[in-house]
Amino acid sequence: MNDTIKNKLKTLPEKPGTYQMLNKSGQIIYVGKAKNLKRRVGSYFVGVHDEKTTRLVKDIVDFRYIITNSEKEAFLLEITQIKKHIPKYNIQLTGDNSYPYIEITKETYPRLRITRNVSKNRKNCFGPFPDASSANQTLKVLDTIFPFRKCPKLPKKTCLYYFIHQCLGPCEYEVDLEEYKKMAREVRRFLSGNTKEYIDLYQEKMLEHSEKLEFEKASEYRNLIHAIEKTTEQQQVIFQDNKNRDIIHFVTYDNYICVNMLFMRQGRLLFSNSKIMPYYLSLEEVLLTYLAQHYETNLIPDEILLPDGFDFDIFPDVLGDIITIPKRGKKIKLLEMAWKNANEHMENNLRSYLNKENRTIAALTELEGLLGLDSIKRIDAFDNSNTAGKDRVSAMVVFENGLPSKKQYRKYKIKTVENGDDYHMMQEVLYRRYQNVLVEELDRPDLIIVDGGIHQLRAGKEVLNTLHLDIPIIGLKKDDRHRTDSIITWEETDIALEKQSNVYSLLYRIQEEVHRFAIQFHRNVAGKSIYASILDTIPKVGKTTKDKLLRKFKNLENIKSASREELRSLRISDEAIDNIFLALKDINPK
Repeated sequence: MNDTIKNKLKTLPEKPGTYQMLNKSGQIIYVGKAKNLKRRVGSYFVGVHDEKTTRLVKDIVDFRYIITNSEKEAFLLEITQIKKHIPKYNIQLTGDNSYPYIEITKETYPRLRITRNVSKNRKNCFGPFPDASSANQTLKVLDTIFPFRKCPKLPKKTCLYYFIHQCLGPCEYEVDLEEYKKMAREVRRFLSGNTKEYIDLYQEKMLEHSEKLEFEKASEYRNLIHAIEKTTEQQQVIFQDNKNRDIIHFVTYDNYICVNMLFMRQGRLLFSNSKIMPYYLSLEEVLLTYLAQHYETNLIPDEILLPDGFDFDIFPDVLGDIITIPKRGKKIKLLEMAWKNANEHMENNLRSYLNKENRTIAALTELEGLLGLDSIKRIDAFDNSNTAGKDRVSAMVVFENGLPSKKQYRKYKIKTVENGDDYHMMQEVLYRRYQNVLVEELDRPDLIIVDGGIHQLRAGKEVLNTLHLDIPIIGLKKDDRHRTDSIITWEETDIALEKQSNVYSLLYRIQEEVHRFAIQFHRNVAGKSIYASILDTIPKVGKTTKDKLLRKFKNLENIKSASREELRSLRISDEAIDNIFLALKDINPK
């Protein structure tokens, strides 16, 4: 502990607030909240801690604090600061913190769609679902049974969905809005497990068509029955009160916590999810931070069940009067189930989690040492792609604490370069990105990586100098077999990489990821150009028809495989359809 910290500890107030731990570069590496700042901050610098907390304390050279009126205010401020600064030692939920929901849109003539962006008061959202596949399967069943509007934009005339009784046709016919309200209520009942009336109806229709020897139609109803049964077969009824509940328990090992959440909707147990995280000093604080981040992107249930024996006093202030700590009965059995799930996940996954974490931490530490940097928390990486100077694109990927942050990935179509000049393409994309960072005050990286050699590095240095940005930048050079070989530093010196090292593994992953992302984007852009060019040669297929086809079917293979009915639903004439089939007959888009 240095003199700065010693002197500040003496003057800390015994009041609630947040504190920010700083490293020698002045970066915030940890944000916390406290009911009593003096007692809480002081606890970091006395006594013996576990290995991870010791590592945190070792990195601290200074701290700041903000006094608040209450512990609740301190907690809300802490969450805001964590989101803003992304501190190295705070827990950060990645892409797995939001679940898919099925939503009935608020349009005049509503649709059913899948969304992950839900607000706390959105009443026409159903879920969560464990993954996109489950949500899509359920949506497919609902779309078959309930004739909500299917088209994203209301067309001028009815399409195929109207004729197969999967849409009420509001585009052409007047529809009583009460019909949609009634369907919304039926969807809610269906997703609550009240599916018997639909199964009975479709069984009756299946037998009816079977007796008429209409076996194809009978098969459709049989498949629909199986799909309905599959959506509800794993939903165990626990309570008859139809409440939505989240049941949360956890286990710890050393300074790692595994949190399990059981999701109950309408009294039915849907699924569970477990996550392993490191924690520092306080179990309750890491759990509360985890839940606060979770409920920022997911609907808050009617009730949250938490285990007894812990300090959850602040939870009701933050999450509302929905916290229950059961002592007996069915609810305590649910908590035991959550504990068993957490315990099993910890036993089966801790080893691989630690191996991955240790390799990542070691890699970042090695990279910091190689480049002489104090801390590398965020890395931005760039790569360009084109085909003979055409369809020029660039892509950026972001790695935070050694892991990809896909929500922050960005794609760029090159605007100012007329050929495959990689130097000027790199200049354009870096200028656009970091001018935007300056204007919008976005987070700056601790390191920029450009995929390429000395020329790409010089392009990046020139842009950063123009923008007066002091951000370290390196190039990743490949050998004659196109494999990552060495680092080119901003001083334009080569640092060879050991193929078996942790830092090589990290940089290779980053380089492959940005290359994959750039190539994928380039193929999409180039593919659309190719498809558009072929469609331009077909008689009776104008720009409007071409845009409809590409928007609906994405590629030539799908257009080629489409039925006449599907093409007619886009308001395409029979003559144009004949020309399309004739033109694509001998074309293999792959």
